[in-house]
Amino acid sequence: MKKPNSKIDLTQKVITIKGLTKAFDDYEVLKGVDLDLYKGENLVVLGRSGTGKSVLIKIISGLLRPDSGLVNVLGQDVDKLTPKQLDALRLKIGFSFQNSALYDSMTVKENLEFPLIRHSKEMSARDRDRIIDIVLEAVGLSQTVNQMPSELSGGQRKRIGIARTLILRPEIMLYDEPTAGLDPITSQDINNLINEVQRRFNTSSIIITHDLTCAKAVGDRVVMLLDGQFQRQGTFEEVFDTEDERVKAFYNYNFTE
Repeated sequence: MKKPNSKIDLTQKVITIKGLTKAFDDYEVLKGVDLDLYKGENLVVLGRSGTGKSVLIKIISGLLRPDSGLVNVLGQDVDKLTPKQLDALRLKIGFSFQNSALYDSMTVKENLEFPLIRHSKEMSARDRDRIIDIVLEAVGLSQTVNQMPSELSGGQRKRIGIARTLILRPEIMLYDEPTAGLDPITSQDINNLINEVQRRFNTSSIIITHDLTCAKAVGDRVVMLLDGQFQRQGTFEEVFDTEDERVKAFYNYNFTE
């Protein structure tokens, strides 16, 4: 169970979502979603596969357009931004993909250098090396700097993916199924890393998962997406303190003895 986080600023919302809807053809995925993310908070979004969790964070980052509703990120209405403004906003949002999204033909160092070269062209090679050293040390993989992604374990690739996301010092982190496909011990390492990133880099994060162990370990607050809407929210215990059979079935599936 995660310890209470005293650094959350409940007076400052970094993401505000109101009345968000999204459908694909005749299938309604999100049916009027309301959500706030506070500065310094780790917010877990729980739900079964296909319930719209990943759609939600793609809309937040401007990768998908909503059908209706307000999506405000760091004081900006995402749907009203020009492409140039949206690119600038995305530099403040770190997106940790489920598959780590590393370039197989590049070393770890080259993978980490890539966003710096692309977005900070004036930065010297020495400064790039210093920042790479910082993020690799933060994820505990300084020794992998010259390795290829194919030489890394699944957990190491996840960590390098998070390091690359951190390289531009985003204000918001979006994690898409961070423990998917990992064994329990490696999953716990990733959970600890998510908490360490929050503490060390003062990020505000949304963690998309169906892994209740992950939710319990990293979530300051948990919301459950059911039937296109957030039906439950609060601490992990508060969310699952219910007789709602949909919620109980989700819990029992994860924690079957």
